[in-house]
Amino acid sequence: MKRNLNESTILLTGASGGLGTAVGTALIERGAQLTLAGRSADRLAASGLPGPQVTGDLADPDTGRQAVAAHLDRYGRLDGIVNAAGEVAFGPLRDTDDATLDRLVASNLLGPLRLLRAALPHLDGGFVVNLSAVVAEQPPAGMAAYAATKAGLTAADTALRRELRRQRIDVIDVRPPHTETGLAERPIAGDTPPLPGGLDPAFVAERIVQAVEQGEREVAAAGFAPEVA
Repeated sequence: MKRNLNESTILLTGASGGLGTAVGTALIERGAQLTLAGRSADRLAASGLPGPQVTGDLADPDTGRQAVAAHLDRYGRLDGIVNAAGEVAFGPLRDTDDATLDRLVASNLLGPLRLLRAALPHLDGGFVVNLSAVVAEQPPAGMAAYAATKAGLTAADTALRRELRRQRIDVIDVRPPHTETGLAERPIAGDTPPLPGGLDPAFVAERIVQAVEQGEREVAAAGFAPEVA
């Protein structure tokens, strides 16, 4: 269903990242009220976004519960979640150690699912946006583990869309192409390969927020045209 985001209360994870901050800015412009979650208190403060801040690692099973509790304590209700947190690693699978595999799964897949599980009792009629990635559609060599976590999140979103229908919760899976967020320059393992120029985070963020407003179920990589062929 279509949504007016004015005065809505939204929990935004990864709020200090390049795309998270851009999404937060677009939501604030719509009149939304935010709770900001991220790993670094300094980076959250530097984002310039208004709203209470929750510092924690989404890979930690407690962080999602803490973020939901802090949001409800401030606003008394939860209208939506935008999960923009995540990490990336590069390199062939044979060179990827267990710690990197565990970290990617915890950050990119388990964290969002645990967060949503904590939010479900309070989210009737609301929405959740999960940021997957183009690699869920087109997995490249040297990114098998990362692509698997993003494809897993996309699969979960498809199932959750059906599972949460009776609660009237919209689940929106977003798979943007490479975006200039700086994430690729901060891999948790491996060396960043040569990458083509990415999309502007502000453009991607605007498209994501439009998808929420219009009640879209997903935004595939091709949905970020005209910048994407």
